[in-house]
Amino acid sequence: MLLTPGEPAHGLPAPSRARRPLRVVVAEDAVLVREGLVRLLAEDGHLVVAAVGDGPALVSAVLTHRPDVSVVDVRMPPTHTDEGLRAAAELRKHHPEVGVLVLSQYIETTYATALLAGNAGGVGYMLKDRVADAAEFADALERVAVGGTALDPEVVTKLMRASRQIGGLGGLTPREREVLELMAEGRSNAAIAEAMVISSGAVEKHVASIFGKLGLPSSEADNRRVLAVLQYLRA
Repeated sequence: MLLTPGEPAHGLPAPSRARRPLRVVVAEDAVLVREGLVRLLAEDGHLVVAAVGDGPALVSAVLTHRPDVSVVDVRMPPTHTDEGLRAAAELRKHHPEVGVLVLSQYIETTYATALLAGNAGGVGYMLKDRVADAAEFADALERVAVGGTALDPEVVTKLMRASRQIGGLGGLTPREREVLELMAEGRSNAAIAEAMVISSGAVEKHVASIFGKLGLPSSEADNRRVLAVLQYLRA
């Protein structure tokens, strides 16, 4: 079922209006969840050009409609394991201009790592529970659509924990680890400063120290910094 932008989504939380309308493909095998996503996106001003229930249909829909972004469930028919993820990986390989926002019921770091392999721009990984927060979901969708990164904070925490267990972040101070987690979520320096209640200058010093300790090249572009962090976490 497709809805036109602005059509009301009864029974769903009212999202904020989109900063710009996006063309979206939704891939979700659970009919009620799929219809809920379509309604939510339409009410936020986006155009859902296709809503499908399996990986091959997702790839076909993207080829046909050339959307700005696709919203993809990890587990879809026939095995309900990683079909959605494999379809998303195929899209990222052959159609990197299309953003991919993956939704999962669980925190699956293996899937998250596979999704982020290579160029991590224009990709997001969120828990389905986050969709209930319409503003957070809308922000993640728009960030991914323009080539940014949107990772669920719980996924970032798990990736960080796994990295610490192998000693990868042993040289960072607790404060630097906190900054790094917020960076990996896709936050700007200003947003990090606000979240941590510190000055922007202090954030810049922490960022410089982090990249120095990790041996990563610094950059003033937030997305490039996030990508470098994610590449390190995947190593």
